Amino acid sequence: MVMPLSEQLSEMSARAKKAEDNIAAAKKETQDKVIARREQIRASAAAAADKVDKDIKSAGDAVSGQWNALKSKVSSDIERLKANRAERKHERDVGRAQARADRMATEAEIAIDYAIASIDDAQLAVIDAVIADIDTRTA
Repeated sequence: MVMPLSEQLSEMSARAKKAEDNIAAAKKETQDKVIARREQIRASAAAAADKVDKDIKSAGDAVSGQWNALKSKVSSDIERLKANRAERKHERDVGRAQARADRMATEAEIAIDYAIASIDDAQLAVIDAVIADIDTRTA
């Protein structure tokens, strides 16, 4: 059953808050705990992507092109992360590690900006749906 848009927005808000809490907690944890937390988040992200995939398939061809583009981007991002991991194995001195941390922080900033833009896009889509619903009732 499809969840009402207002509930989806509430869930998105709760997940954003959980992400914020996870980051704050990770800053206070040991590396092993942070790595374990990352694996939990990775599993949650994979489950969310699977849910989106199912939702897209049920929505039909209208959005499948957009979904395929997003999946390509995600695959590209995963490959980039794998490459970064291999690179990280070779970076041992503090200077390189700091530069890497700076790059990762920049990438995180970009990802957050992208997420904010996605939230704005989702909000616009919900408003468009509300307008369309109003139009059908007044027609």
